[in-house]
Amino acid sequence: MRLDRSARRAPAILLTAMMLGAGVAACGSDGAGGALDDFLDAWHDRKLSEVDFVDSAGKPIEAAAVEAELTELAGGMPLETLRMTRAGDIRETGDDAVGAVKVGWTLAAAGPWSYESAVRLTARGEGGWKVIWEPAIVQKELVAGDKLTLRRVQADRAAILGAGGRPIVEARPVVVVTVDPARFTATEELAAALKTIGVQIDPGDVATAAGPVEVVTLRRADFSKVEKALRRLRGVTLTEQKRELAPSRMFARALLGTVDPVTADDLTANPGTLAAGDDAGHGGLQQRYDSRLRGAPALAVVIERDGRDEPAELHHTEPVGGRPVRTTIDLPTQQAADRATAAEPRPSSLVAVRISDSAVLAVSNGPDGGGDNVALTGQVPPGSTFKMVSALGLLQKRAVNPNTPVDCPKTKEAGGQVFKNAHDMALGEVPFHVDFAQSCNTAFVGLAPKLGAAGLQSAATAVGLGGQWDLGVKAFSGKVSAAGDPAELAQAAFGQGQTAVSPIAMAGATAAVARGRFVQPRLVLDPAPAQPAADGATLDKDAAAGLKRLMREVVTSGTGRALNNVKGGPVFGKTGSAEFDDASTETHAWFVGWQGDVAFAVLVQKGGAGAETAVPVVRRFLTGLNG
Repeated sequence: MRLDRSARRAPAILLTAMMLGAGVAACGSDGAGGALDDFLDAWHDRKLSEVDFVDSAGKPIEAAAVEAELTELAGGMPLETLRMTRAGDIRETGDDAVGAVKVGWTLAAAGPWSYESAVRLTARGEGGWKVIWEPAIVQKELVAGDKLTLRRVQADRAAILGAGGRPIVEARPVVVVTVDPARFTATEELAAALKTIGVQIDPGDVATAAGPVEVVTLRRADFSKVEKALRRLRGVTLTEQKRELAPSRMFARALLGTVDPVTADDLTANPGTLAAGDDAGHGGLQQRYDSRLRGAPALAVVIERDGRDEPAELHHTEPVGGRPVRTTIDLPTQQAADRATAAEPRPSSLVAVRISDSAVLAVSNGPDGGGDNVALTGQVPPGSTFKMVSALGLLQKRAVNPNTPVDCPKTKEAGGQVFKNAHDMALGEVPFHVDFAQSCNTAFVGLAPKLGAAGLQSAATAVGLGGQWDLGVKAFSGKVSAAGDPAELAQAAFGQGQTAVSPIAMAGATAAVARGRFVQPRLVLDPAPAQPAADGATLDKDAAAGLKRLMREVVTSGTGRALNNVKGGPVFGKTGSAEFDDASTETHAWFVGWQGDVAFAVLVQKGGAGAETAVPVVRRFLTGLNG
């Protein structure tokens, strides 16, 4: 493969590797062979100052001059990667000799490049055998003034695939908006135009830039909305390109990550692998599987010679295309999830899991899809959604059944602490299914001793919380309180205290209840995760059936009533409000549940009551999914 010279004059890659040693032991300084071995040893030890060099006329050359010329001719190929070893016997002809050597470079991901060269020596003059320094030692075609350059062309980046092998991330048209501050004064107009499509820029940053600056890269659909306004602005350049992008700017953004030009940090972290001008994955799956998706670039070693337009190519490699990463993400489900969270102005997360096979269908973080991937890695209290787990434990122990009368007072003491219900609710002595549907904290505080720390842990383990999960991407499976004292046990029974979960953890637990057994959520299929969690045991059938009844009642007559008539069939679930800061009255809002074959968990940070903020997100999601 020949690289297009006009299109590929990219900056030379910086290769780093320790110089490998000469492979033949020195034979002393006697004879031409000994002088050659001494030279190779000095090369290996980076001590060229110990070598006597002369030019082709026999005139001495200082080692510093040799090192300077080496640096110049190596160009973009650092000498630290170069090795040189004996490749045969030395041939002597009077006072002249030639020794064959093998020269090798390490060309980053493309591996080694080696070839034969020769070192000339002479015994003319005083001082015995000396090395005749000439660029041809490094490569036989090199002459004074030449420079080696390593050119590279990135391989085609592979796609991240969703359900059914459908590409999620692929090359899509974009327009890069570049501003030249020397000619541009309409910063406020530019900011106003971009704001209409949800893009925020700081006009001050643009105005004070030292030179042309890329302000933003817009998808073609977004660009079309502001094209007329941007084309009227003097000093703005609009360049059409293609970038590896998901179907929309928000689409599973925190999960997928982005593909962007390499940064200085990328180059430092990947010496010899990435080069200026490359693209690299940042965040999410794009970063986790960057080397797999990126493949290996095409490389060419050329001699650049003054006075000659066409460089001489010495070596080239073919690109090795990247390999795709296959996931379970379902495009329609993800889009419905993204629309649902985008409409909530506070940070929110939604995870959807297919119950029948535990495939993760959607991972959404709103309102813009970016930032931390709280949907998978968040660590927050589950609040009253954890009553689903506590109720399972109580039902498994036969401590209650759905109709058992359980008192729901306004307040309840445990371990010296007083607990209360939201809005000072007090139901009195009512059937347990009513306590659950109305989310009575004090009822669970009263039942906590019957559940016990062991019962709490057993129920949590049964639905997968706190296990060792491997989804092929970082995820938090939860941490359940040890409930070591009565007060902590009481808090843990309704999802407070030391218990912490993520939306994926609660979606997996909810799917386990609906399915009747825990099966770890699956997200990345290829490459297959090395150590996924083992499937759990079948849940107690009577306990699971009773819990499903409780969760259905939450929707028919409890705190989740707003979902009772949503499209798609019956919804089962549990609302939750979770305190997360002792110094604040703010709470996170939760809802977990399922409809048909789809289980889900929604978290709205600082959203207050689950019924007020999380339930509307669920309603939008299910309406979009079934619309």
